[in-house]
Amino acid sequence: MTPVELSRTVLHAVRRAVDAGELRVAVPERAVVTVPGPGGCGDYATNIALQLARPSGQTPRRVAEILMPRLADAEGIGEVVVTGPGFINISLRGGAPAALVGEILRRGVRYGHADAGSAGGTRLRCPREVRALVVADAAARLLRAQGAAVRIVCDGRPEDAWGAVLGVPADVEAYDGTRGPGGPGRDAVVRPVPAPADPVPLGRDAGRWALLYPAAHDRPRIDGEHLVQREGNPLFRVRYAHARTRALVRNAADLGFASEAGDVAGAPGSRELLAVLADHPRVLGAAARDRAPDRLARHLVAVADAVLPYLPAVLPRGEEKPSAAHRARLALAEAAGTVLAGGLSLLGIDAPDHL
Repeated sequence: MTPVELSRTVLHAVRRAVDAGELRVAVPERAVVTVPGPGGCGDYATNIALQLARPSGQTPRRVAEILMPRLADAEGIGEVVVTGPGFINISLRGGAPAALVGEILRRGVRYGHADAGSAGGTRLRCPREVRALVVADAAARLLRAQGAAVRIVCDGRPEDAWGAVLGVPADVEAYDGTRGPGGPGRDAVVRPVPAPADPVPLGRDAGRWALLYPAAHDRPRIDGEHLVQREGNPLFRVRYAHARTRALVRNAADLGFASEAGDVAGAPGSRELLAVLADHPRVLGAAARDRAPDRLARHLVAVADAVLPYLPAVLPRGEEKPSAAHRARLALAEAAGTVLAGGLSLLGIDAPDHL
């Protein structure tokens, strides 16, 4: 069972409780499923009971207790435990890591994207300033990945170099003074702290990263450090981690084997890596909702920091022959590379196979 399937299972449990009259709430559109936090257990956790407590007029713990038996009966679920004020922790029957890796490899760079479009549209309005336009472009990419229709309007015509070098889209419209979709006040205003210097000399990838990596309220740093190829540079670390995963796939092919999702238990760092990969859809949804591409950028750094220590355990060593364990470990590394490539693409940044 993948995180997406588990989210649907949680919603189905809520719907059954509502139909039985045990909960009087509107069934939410989605249930957030993440890795367990401190004090949690199992493979995944959800805060759906805390979300429904107030509208249902019951305590979070009572809501969780109502949902527990319905979740425990679901196919693929092994154990359900409530911790803290009402967090529901779920252990899956065998194969949860393999299912996650298989889902990522099947979806490719679209892992974490929404399956269906959303109603209506969003209009992003920004001032005529380079960082605002780059942030608006990245936010639009994230929103479209979640199924939204998006337009960008600007208070002035962007400079040619912003499009030619930094990839600001050519179809940015001039703001005409009208309201956004849905009536007055429906424009989503994108107005981050302006760039203190011209990012164009950094080129597309480093220039966009310099503008997108800091939170909107933080002043971006525009200097040559973004071009330096060393581990202290977060952009290099992310791209290097991706290139390393691609190199492992090539090296495995030379050894005569390919990736196959399977059991990675015992591989150093696999649990930490699986946790950040499972969290990717949630991060994409939150970054799109809040128009905050910096959240995705920081998440990619977390993926890179989790995958780099894991990679030495992937390939056979010495006279060791490739086994099912090596194929499974390679699949996890390949999945991490896929998430890094997909995330960089949403930021408008290239993910080269060689560095």
